[in-house]
Amino acid sequence: MVTRARQERGAATAELALGIPLLVALTAGLVWVLAVGAAQVRVVDASREAARIVARGDDVAAAEAVALRIAPESAEVSIHVGDAEVVVTTSARVSGPGGLLGSLPGVTVSSESVAVVEES
Repeated sequence: MVTRARQERGAATAELALGIPLLVALTAGLVWVLAVGAAQVRVVDASREAARIVARGDDVAAAEAVALRIAPESAEVSIHVGDAEVVVTTSARVSGPGGLLGSLPGVTVSSESVAVVEES
């Protein structure tokens, strides 16, 4: 004869077995959101630094190299130098987390920074 306590113990085990994959998926999703946030910070920093470098009068190629070093992998940097200002746009693609959350699409993060050209 199976006691009531033993039946409830089995139910708790089944609930736990169903809950663990959900917790793992939730944790992976949160880590992915943090990765997207970190990538956004990196593209903002890359745009800002490149705009400062060009606004000081330094070489555009050197500014682009600095931006690509700061930005996430596969980032794209666009630098437009006008008469009075420099506009730098940086964008990068952050892939989905994969695994259980493989159906989530990737995200593109981008930033645009403007700096006033300094006179020599």
